[in-house]
Amino acid sequence: MQVIENKVLPILLKIGNSKHLVAIRNGISMTIPFTIVGSIFLIIGNFPIQSWMDFVSNWGPQLNAPVNVTFGILGLISAIGIGYHLGKEFGVDAISNSMLTTIGFLLATLNDDWTINLANFGASGMFTAIIVGVFVTHAFKWFVTHNIVIKMPEGVPPTVATSFATLIPGAFILTVIWIVRTLLGVDINEIITIVFQPLMQGMGTLPGMLLYTLLVCLLWICGIHGDNVLSGIATPVFLSYLADNTAAFQSGAEVPHVFADGFWIVFMCLGGTGATLGLVLNMLHSRSKMYKSIGRLSLPSAIFCINEPVIFGLPIVMNPVMLIPFIATPMVLCIGTYILMNIGIVGPIVIQVPWTIPPIIGPYLATNGSIGAAVWSFVSIFISYFIYMPFFKILEKQQVKNETAEVQETETTIPVSISE
Repeated sequence: MQVIENKVLPILLKIGNSKHLVAIRNGISMTIPFTIVGSIFLIIGNFPIQSWMDFVSNWGPQLNAPVNVTFGILGLISAIGIGYHLGKEFGVDAISNSMLTTIGFLLATLNDDWTINLANFGASGMFTAIIVGVFVTHAFKWFVTHNIVIKMPEGVPPTVATSFATLIPGAFILTVIWIVRTLLGVDINEIITIVFQPLMQGMGTLPGMLLYTLLVCLLWICGIHGDNVLSGIATPVFLSYLADNTAAFQSGAEVPHVFADGFWIVFMCLGGTGATLGLVLNMLHSRSKMYKSIGRLSLPSAIFCINEPVIFGLPIVMNPVMLIPFIATPMVLCIGTYILMNIGIVGPIVIQVPWTIPPIIGPYLATNGSIGAAVWSFVSIFISYFIYMPFFKILEKQQVKNETAEVQETETTIPVSISE
C-alpha cells in the first residue's frame, strides 16, 4: 500500500487532475444524453419480440434517423463540449472557445475536395476534436494573455465586445488549420487516428481492459474517484467502439468490439466500481450490527450502481483486507464476460444505457435483449457475493469482537451512588 500511495498514486493523480483531461472528460460527457436518446430509438426499432419487429418493420428509416444524428455526430458534439470546458479550465471565454474549436474541427476534417466530410462527424473524429480543442485553447489564451485582441470602447454590449475580442485569435487559429489542411494537404483526422491507434487497440484487448480495471480500483482504494481520473483517456476509445458496434448492428453486420462503452458499467460494476453489490449482500445478514446497518443503508444506492456509502462507510478506502476482492471481482467478471461474448452466449454491447441502470436490466437492454447477458448478470451477483465473503468475514469477526467487548464493558460498569 505504501508503494502504491507514495510512488504510483502521485503520478496517476497528476495525470488525472490535469486541466486538459478534466476538460476532455467533461466535454465528452456532453455526448451521453444524445447517445442515450439515440439508443432509445434503436431499442424501439429493434426490440427482440417478433410481433413488435413486424409492427415497426415499415418504420425502420424513420426510427434510425435519431440514431444517425446522435451517434453520427459524436465527434462534432465532442468538439463543442471540449472547446467549452477547455475554455473554462484555462480562463478564456468558454462560448467563443467552443465556437472556434467547432469551426477548427470542421476545417481540419475536410474532404480532399475541400468540402465538409460528414463521415468525420462521428466517433472517428473524436480524437481530432481533442487535439484541435487543445490547440485552439492555448492559441486563444496566448493572444488574450499578451493582450493581442481588439478592445471595444465602454458602452458597447458585452456580447459584441467578446465577439470582436475573438477576431484576431480566431483569424490566426483558422489560418493555421487552413494552411495545414488545404495548402499542405495534410489529412489531420487520418494522422491523429493513426497516432491514437495503439491506444485504441490496447484498450480493445483483454489485457488492456484488465490494466484499466487495476488502475481504477487502486485509485478508489486510495480514496480517489478512479473512474473520473481515467475516464478522460478511456471514454473516447470506448465510445468510438460503441459507435462502431451500433453502426454494425444497424446494418446487420458482425459487431466488431467487445469492450464498447457500457461494458465496464453493466458487466463489471454491479453495485458500483469493484462490483460491491455482493459485499452489500454479505453485510445484510452480518452478525455485526454496524455492518448490517451499513448494508441496509447502502443497498438502495448499490442497486443503481452508486457505492460511495460502502467505499467510505465500511470502509474500502485504505483497507488492505478489501484490496484483493475489490480488484479481483471486476477482473473475474471481465474475463468471464469476455469469454461468454466470444462464444456467443452473451450478446455484444450495441446500445447506450444510463450508468445508474440496475443489474440484469442494464445488460439486457445494452445488448438489445440478450437473454444470456441478463442471466450472466444475475450469476455475476453471486460471483461477487462469494468472492467478497471470506474477506468480509475477516472484518466481521474483528468487528463482532469489538462490539461484544463494548457491550461487556457497559454491563460491568457499576454505577456510583452517593449515600448520606
